[in-house]
Amino acid sequence: MCGAFAFAAVDSLLNICNSRYMDNRVALLALAALAQATRLDTFRLLVRHEPQGLPAGGVAAALDVLQNTMSAHLSILTRAGLTRAERQGRSIIYRADLDSLRNLTRFLVEDCCGASPEMCRPLLAAITPCCPAPRATKVKP
Repeated sequence: MCGAFAFAAVDSLLNICNSRYMDNRVALLALAALAQATRLDTFRLLVRHEPQGLPAGGVAAALDVLQNTMSAHLSILTRAGLTRAERQGRSIIYRADLDSLRNLTRFLVEDCCGASPEMCRPLLAAITPCCPAPRATKVKP
């Protein structure tokens, strides 16, 4: 892809992603963005700083990356729909888009159970240690 066509393609993929629909193309865009060490570290850092986010300079300093290099990485993550940018005064605050992360995770494990939800319980327990399953409550007769 090149030029305006590339931006139009990215915009259409983001519209698909924002509509809560995910297909192989959208998943591949997100996975490709994360398939680089600095971007993966950046995304994980932003996830840890939800919901307040971090300014671009703070992300660069935390990961010891030059600001112009970090800007390029943040741009790729944002075009992939994994982060959001919001101007606050003179700073741009970046946040992980947790809805996109949930959609990507759901897409990746969508077929894991093969119509047998009990098979997925160990996987779900492993990826949600911070959010334990609700306890069963006793019903009074």
